[in-house]
Amino acid sequence: MKKLTITAIVLASLALIGEAFIFATSKESSDEVHRKALKANYHIYAPVLPDTLYFAGERVPMNIYYVRESLDRELMVNMYWQSNLLLYMKRAGRFFPVIEPILKRNGVPDDFKYLCVIESGLQNLTSPAKAQGYWQFIRPTAEKYGLYVSDEIDMRNDIEASTEAACRYLKDLKQRFGSWTSAAAAYNCGENGLGRRYKLESVNNYYDVRLNPETARYVYRILAVKQIMQHPQDYGVYVRECDLYPVIPTQSVTLSGQDVDLYEFARTHNCSYKMLRELNPWITAEKLKNKAAKSYTVKLPVKKGTEMSTITRGNRSNRLVEGM
Repeated sequence: MKKLTITAIVLASLALIGEAFIFATSKESSDEVHRKALKANYHIYAPVLPDTLYFAGERVPMNIYYVRESLDRELMVNMYWQSNLLLYMKRAGRFFPVIEPILKRNGVPDDFKYLCVIESGLQNLTSPAKAQGYWQFIRPTAEKYGLYVSDEIDMRNDIEASTEAACRYLKDLKQRFGSWTSAAAAYNCGENGLGRRYKLESVNNYYDVRLNPETARYVYRILAVKQIMQHPQDYGVYVRECDLYPVIPTQSVTLSGQDVDLYEFARTHNCSYKMLRELNPWITAEKLKNKAAKSYTVKLPVKKGTEMSTITRGNRSNRLVEGM
């Protein structure tokens, strides 16, 4: 009997050891499978830097190591912030057709549409410094360049008006500093700020001057967004034309008078209040007192203008976007 008990204990112990061994082996195999799957299916690539690059027709000195490394940083930041990059491209489908002809008409290089992208992500944002709108104007600069700002109206939020103002401002900066690259930098840090740094360091070139961290990255951010949006597949980005946000078809009506109830105005024009504000983000109040008795052109949706069939007119191409 004693012999049988000892035998049973030994067999039970061997069984426990066997289970532990099998568990350990299974666990190691699972980890190994996981490691192999990760190695086979997950890859992070360093971006290939272009040897030749231009901003607004001005050559970027890609032969200088810190220029290459600065661009490399911004390419990686934008490549691997995928959701943000995709939103840039989707919104560009709606807003680039508005911005591009205004830049061209004013003699401002097309590359400045990417400045608008990095300033606001093509949204009406308010910065901690109270800069506002697509082009992020602070109020004094906005008013200097013809944008009306009040408690009821903020034309910094109007894509056409603010783009026109940005063109006037950029052309003044170009005239002062002699290059579009410096104009872009001054747009960020202010013309006096950039002028002081140039004078202090006895330089007149953005790539040669030491600037605050934000402005030091600023032009490289524009260049990185330009490079990715112009050559999306080179950076692993695949967006179809049907993925882009379309331009909303609108009709124009005049808004005038004083003490205008905008809820009633919307109802009178068979438009929701939501769409009135959506299409006219420069309106910032629910009631327009309009003491100056100004007249404004308001955009309203066309009939069934919020429906995708009306907006796209059935044109939803699956072709890949080759560049923007």
